[in-house]
Amino acid sequence: MAESAQERTELPTQKRRDEARKRGELPRSQDLNTAAVVLVSALGLEFLGARVGSRLCALMSSDLALSRTQALDESRAVAALSGSFLTALNACLPLLGLTVAAALLAPLALGGWNLSPGVLAPDFTRLNPLSGFARMFSARGAMELGKAFTKFLLVALVGVLFLHSKAGEFLGLGAEPLKSGIAHAFNLLGGSALLQIGAALALIAAIDVPWQLHQHTQRLRMSREELRQELRESEGAPEIKGRIRGLRQRIARRRMMQEVPRADVVITNPTHFAVALRYDERRMRAPTVVAKGADVIATRIREIATEHLVPIFEAPPLARALHANVDIGLEIPASLYVSVAQVLTYIYQLRAARRGGGAPPAPPSLDPTVDVTRH
Repeated sequence: MAESAQERTELPTQKRRDEARKRGELPRSQDLNTAAVVLVSALGLEFLGARVGSRLCALMSSDLALSRTQALDESRAVAALSGSFLTALNACLPLLGLTVAAALLAPLALGGWNLSPGVLAPDFTRLNPLSGFARMFSARGAMELGKAFTKFLLVALVGVLFLHSKAGEFLGLGAEPLKSGIAHAFNLLGGSALLQIGAALALIAAIDVPWQLHQHTQRLRMSREELRQELRESEGAPEIKGRIRGLRQRIARRRMMQEVPRADVVITNPTHFAVALRYDERRMRAPTVVAKGADVIATRIREIATEHLVPIFEAPPLARALHANVDIGLEIPASLYVSVAQVLTYIYQLRAARRGGGAPPAPPSLDPTVDVTRH
């Protein structure tokens, strides 16, 4: 099927989610925030309402007790008003603090806080009335309207049922003493009315939160072409990766060639393979492969070895076994100890004979059936 359809069938990657977060696109549920604020306010009124009401009642009594002279004195009236305002604010501060804390902490349950400078940039396309009408009469707009109407009906139903069940208590508030009446009113408002409305809003939020998460995921879905493009951007284009791989190979080959002059012997095929070995009995447990290669690289290893007077020993089965089984920088396997030891012994004896002017030793007869499979 052609990619022209561009159907977004793939789930968004973490990179796409991170980019959306930077743009300020997060799953949000206004119903969750509203339910949290209403429920916390209800609990605050339930436990703190009597105290707040008592302090406000005392404030009103003291303010109404001003004498005529104090009330007509502008400076004293302003000072009294300022003091009353601070006293009222101090009385309501616990409830205000709980409400603000609920408003700030509720978003942490869905998406968390997000400070995105890009959202603050002016976007004049949002002022286009045609776009606004299109959003209003879209499928999403109709769904939001249906949700708002459903919430209104549910909250109105809870409110009507509450007023019907508590009508007697509300009518009896006027007959109660002032302080107890105020405490009872706060209890009815917070512990009963707001708590029931908050429970209804929490039910709406329990439905809205999964829906918002689903909608957010749907908006970020990707087509297969977008997925492949992101994969290419994250891992690099094949041609770039090929260049990097080639560059690394050239660097590794250059380093490998620099080790050839320090080798003790180069074992060849004679033309197809070349393996350079080095052994330091004080620092190595076994001989180590410092360079190896086939064809052109093998030729270059032999040339460097000849230039630096590194002995070259022709042993086709051993050269094939070393090339197939041992990576550069690793020690030879135990199965090749005997053959390599014979070669190194011959090389050491040959050097000693050349320095002392004696007869060169006979080359060792290696096992022609050395296993070239990987050990």
